[in-house]
Amino acid sequence: MKRHLLIIDPQEDFCNPRSGALFVAGAEADISRIATLVQRVELAAIHVTLDTHHVLDIAHPLWWRDADGNPPAPFTIIDSLVHWHAANPAHQARSVAYVAALAHNGRYPLCIWPPHCLIGSAGHAIAPELFAALCAWETRTGRSVDYVRKGENPFTEHYSAIAADVPDPEDSATLPNEVLLTALCQADEILVCGEAGSHCVASTVRDLVSQGIPAQKLTLLTDGFSPVPGFTHLQDAFLSDLKAAGARLTTTEEVK
Repeated sequence: MKRHLLIIDPQEDFCNPRSGALFVAGAEADISRIATLVQRVELAAIHVTLDTHHVLDIAHPLWWRDADGNPPAPFTIIDSLVHWHAANPAHQARSVAYVAALAHNGRYPLCIWPPHCLIGSAGHAIAPELFAALCAWETRTGRSVDYVRKGENPFTEHYSAIAADVPDPEDSATLPNEVLLTALCQADEILVCGEAGSHCVASTVRDLVSQGIPAQKLTLLTDGFSPVPGFTHLQDAFLSDLKAAGARLTTTEEVK
């Protein structure tokens, strides 16, 4: 059986309780369990996604201002532009269109996050315990981990590893990732874990199914992801929906 492991955004800014810019409570323990899994089970392939941002990003405070010129606080939800405008007037029309597109497509409303996973920063790096396990897997198997970056386009959020929340037809990196989809189609089973279960894991898995990956191929490792604090209901809904669709829910320890 060809078993693939898909690890979503196992990065320091999500997983380090001391220095993580957007630490997800429980992520450090998730990472430890994932590292043990990598060392313990036979895997045909490992795919690791990397959230990758600029400081100037539509979901970061620098992008927006209120009428007094103040940026929004982290975790502000912007679902209308009554109180907010783009700090750069050249971005205003596109920002208005983006918020409207999110309302139309039914994905997450625009949430302003603390700047995180910035290109070149320590927070962008994979959690050290897991990175060591991945390097050991490459040494042991002679195969390379498939690293997949997402989120570099500052005009759209990119929770899913498959496609941006609002794809930009002029930027292929925001369109469905056919290379990753093709690779995952070759798997008999896809183990899914990473951070956060409420957002990037949930969005990726939902997109996998919408792009034709059977839910029955998916094994969701419930002790391998945690929700962003305050968004537990989104993770619960995701797990309920995928279980009903035929995905398997289990733990890292139960994988043989």
